[in-house]
Amino acid sequence: MEELTTIEIDKESLKFSAAHFTIFSATERERLHGHNFGVEVGVTVPLGPNGMQFSYGDLKTKLKGLCDELDEYTLIAAESPHLNIAHCAPYFDVEFNGETMKLLQADTLLLPIRNTTVEEFARYLKNRLIEDERFIQDCDVRTLDVKVSSGPGQKGSAHWQRVAS
Repeated sequence: MEELTTIEIDKESLKFSAAHFTIFSATERERLHGHNFGVEVGVTVPLGPNGMQFSYGDLKTKLKGLCDELDEYTLIAAESPHLNIAHCAPYFDVEFNGETMKLLQADTLLLPIRNTTVEEFARYLKNRLIEDERFIQDCDVRTLDVKVSSGPGQKGSAHWQRVAS
């Protein structure tokens, strides 16, 4: 019988500081504000013959790189049905409910998400991790769970499970 194990990574260094606003409806949103977002990951893999499956260091390095890509930016949900975004260099003109915010392009990331929530950030990071087919295949990853917190006691998560072939 195959033995599976779950490796959980929850390090203080796995975080990003970013500005955002959550959109509640076509007419209601939060004010632009920031958080120090924390990232946690759980990876379920078969237990290798030497009692491990892969080096934690590789996963921590990959996660730190993803956090660094988001760090110190204003994050905008490019797939939101409630935002209209125009590229007017050197700004993004982000229109919501008749109001336009001018955000410097150099300080702003347009992410392929629907809203800037912990749930969507977790889904975004999960998708970035599973794009690395070498990691998924070489480590025989069965499940991947990503959690993003915006403060103590507030987390959103995203789950991926390999489809049996």
